[in-house]
Amino acid sequence: MPTLTASSLVPSSFRDLPSVVWTIFAGTIVNRLGYLVTPFLVFFLAARGVTGAETSYVLGALGAGNLLGPAVGGILADRIGRRPTMLIGLIGASAAQGALFLAPGVWTMAAAALLISAAGSTVSPAAYALLADAVDSERRRRAYALFGWGVNIGTAVAGVLGGYLAARGYWLLFVVDAGSMLAYALVVAVRLKDPKGARTTDNQVGEPQEKKDGIGYGVVFRDRLALLLLPLFGVQLFVYSLTEVALPLAVHDSGLSPAVYGAMAAVNAILVVALQPFATARLSKFPQLAVQGAGGTLIAGGVALTGLADGVVGYTVSVVVWSLGEVVVAGIAAGVVANLAPAHARGRYQGAFSWTWGLARFAALTLGVAMYTTLGPSVLWWTALVAGAAAAVATAALTARVNARTAHELAA
Repeated sequence: MPTLTASSLVPSSFRDLPSVVWTIFAGTIVNRLGYLVTPFLVFFLAARGVTGAETSYVLGALGAGNLLGPAVGGILADRIGRRPTMLIGLIGASAAQGALFLAPGVWTMAAAALLISAAGSTVSPAAYALLADAVDSERRRRAYALFGWGVNIGTAVAGVLGGYLAARGYWLLFVVDAGSMLAYALVVAVRLKDPKGARTTDNQVGEPQEKKDGIGYGVVFRDRLALLLLPLFGVQLFVYSLTEVALPLAVHDSGLSPAVYGAMAAVNAILVVALQPFATARLSKFPQLAVQGAGGTLIAGGVALTGLADGVVGYTVSVVVWSLGEVVVAGIAAGVVANLAPAHARGRYQGAFSWTWGLARFAALTLGVAMYTTLGPSVLWWTALVAGAAAAVATAALTARVNARTAHELAA
């Protein structure tokens, strides 16, 4: 009878990853276990007597922070280091949670919500850059897939935990949320270190390359390949974000209860947590942008199928399709961006990618909802299908250029 060991419980696709990757994975689960306030924010605001119009100010501030934080986080990760940036973001977001709970009025709530999302979203570029520092280009996709797996594990548990705690007092959501961020900050402070050798030098003139590029995002804007890829990733992320925004609207308009949407979220979480490690292992042998294109097409098709659903079975089919697409693409986009980035600019490249992600979600909240409510649901679903599939095909078409660029960087 084979002996059961700790290593045998680890999916094979992740076993050769270094300890720093596992530390970030564990910290991410702890942090996402406390991702409770945002999903229940509308209910908390209503309990505090905030009207519908005033709620939009707080939610708008929350969305704006997701655009500000990644840009700042990318610069700080390259300027002062990955670890200090993560600590600033986690401690700042934790303090902002308390400020939101204690805020006396709408505008102070909006300011606290802005700080929560801005500080919290500075963490991802630094964490992504640290993962890129820790592993070589061949293992980065798996490192980012593990990171995403941790996000999904934590989020799945938080979905159950949040409903339990909210029924017993919203203050518990804030306590757990702030506490989980401080716990992750403790992990970062004790277990993580900024790697050596993240800065490069131009051997021809002996001048630090980061001095030539400056500390801003000019290094990204001058990268034509990155400027092609990031918008394509953004379109695909916009389509995926519709699953959080337009899907609940469709469920509501079908006359179904909120519990149905909760069940759909559970189906997604179960599929991703159960299948992602195995899909990563099987698909890592194939060209990654081709896999990204295939997964993006599945996501676009699954989201479009929402327009055909009018009952629980139909919505379940659509969720299964786009969830499989989510499993397929896990870790690829962030890994490709990391491979394009010079070592001294990894934080800014990941900041640009995280900003693209934030912009996609913001567009889904604004443009996506506007299309659904004014032009009609069918227009939105057809747009998602066409735009998502076109972006997926265009992404796969860049495989040769990305491979040539990566090979050149490795040779250099």
